[in-house]
Amino acid sequence: MAPLYIALLHHPIYDKNGAVVTTAVTNLDVHDIARLAKVYGLRAFYVVTPVVTMRRLVARIIDHWKTGTGADYNPTRKEALELVRLTETLETTICEVERDAGAMPRVVATSARPGEGRISFADLRSCLATESVPCLILLGTGWGLTEESLAKADLVLEPIRGRGSYNHLSVRAAAAVILDRLRGDRYI
Repeated sequence: MAPLYIALLHHPIYDKNGAVVTTAVTNLDVHDIARLAKVYGLRAFYVVTPVVTMRRLVARIIDHWKTGTGADYNPTRKEALELVRLTETLETTICEVERDAGAMPRVVATSARPGEGRISFADLRSCLATESVPCLILLGTGWGLTEESLAKADLVLEPIRGRGSYNHLSVRAAAAVILDRLRGDRYI
């Protein structure tokens, strides 16, 4: 099975008007995606932001749950947060994954926007199950990854589709669906 990593990008990201922005890191995203990473056997979860104060905040949150009173209060959260890594850019993240895995990762972006040439969940799941190439899944915040970020990916995963036209999941919810479809024991 291929080593799997996930990264939550906070820059460059689109806002609702299509401007390129840097989004804020949220405590819930860090906790919940770390727990998803642990449940589905990922090697690491990267929080990617160029903002020094945001990285410091995340480090403080992690420290509280790994070594502070939170570690005693909730040991399972400590276990999940041990998977969190902080990086400044997508490029740095790719280099860190390569160093950890010993090979350049296949970078797979996610997007709720439709587009040509998207890889299906079934096909990516099959690649992860049969190949040893490490894989880095990119998640966007705000209104999604920019075209610049999508262009840096080797593949773009098909969008998650619900029953209606509304298509704006929280990143935590999208991460849960994606990881279950790629690593869950009951999908397809």
